[in-house]
Amino acid sequence: MNFSRPLVPATLVQRYKRFLFDAILADGTPITGSCPNTGSMRGLTAPGSPIWLSEHDSPTRKYRHMLEIVEADGTLVGINTGLPNRIAEEAIAAGQVSDLDSYSTLRREQRYGRNSRVDILLADPLKGLAYVEVKNVHFSRVGGLAEFPDSPTERGAKHLEELGDMVEAGHRAIMLYLVQRNDCALFRICRELDPAYARAFERAIARGVEAYAVRCAVSPAQIVPAGPMIVDEPVLAVL
Repeated sequence: MNFSRPLVPATLVQRYKRFLFDAILADGTPITGSCPNTGSMRGLTAPGSPIWLSEHDSPTRKYRHMLEIVEADGTLVGINTGLPNRIAEEAIAAGQVSDLDSYSTLRREQRYGRNSRVDILLADPLKGLAYVEVKNVHFSRVGGLAEFPDSPTERGAKHLEELGDMVEAGHRAIMLYLVQRNDCALFRICRELDPAYARAFERAIARGVEAYAVRCAVSPAQIVPAGPMIVDEPVLAVL
């Protein structure tokens, strides 16, 4: 995924209200912008961090600048949660997620489960249906290790249960963790921060849900899928 125009470098002052940030542009101009990530962004909001912003000229937008990339722990991290589905499609097309590139059709945001929408629905006359849920990952506490989630997520646990239901209905179901940072080679579920999600993940795996992780190459010019990552094997829960 290429950015449509060059990103603007800046320095983070603070991120607040989950969807706003203050920054200083390279020429010293202070600005307020929008943050396209309502999660905790744990470890990515230190004042003084180098950041990169997209610019938007639409008169309907309240803020001209939007946060896209943060430098943390010496690496670049993509934080925009609106991008992972697009990048996941690129990863699938490039053959980086199992054999999902062999499905003949791809549809986005399809209704399924209990009043939910699956991010990607793949279909093929011979293979049937494959439900793909995409999760954005940018949390890392240990060098080389990406983790999800970085805070409790009831919605995420619900998605795992619904994917398990799709498997039991005779379909294929995939949880795809897209890691928007350059420095990780291993992915695991963060049981310490959300034990309930970890249990839901273990139940889903036991029911036949597949789990894959793809790392990204992040730069101010583009964020592109850069190959599969090792997914730490779950310890199956007693159901």
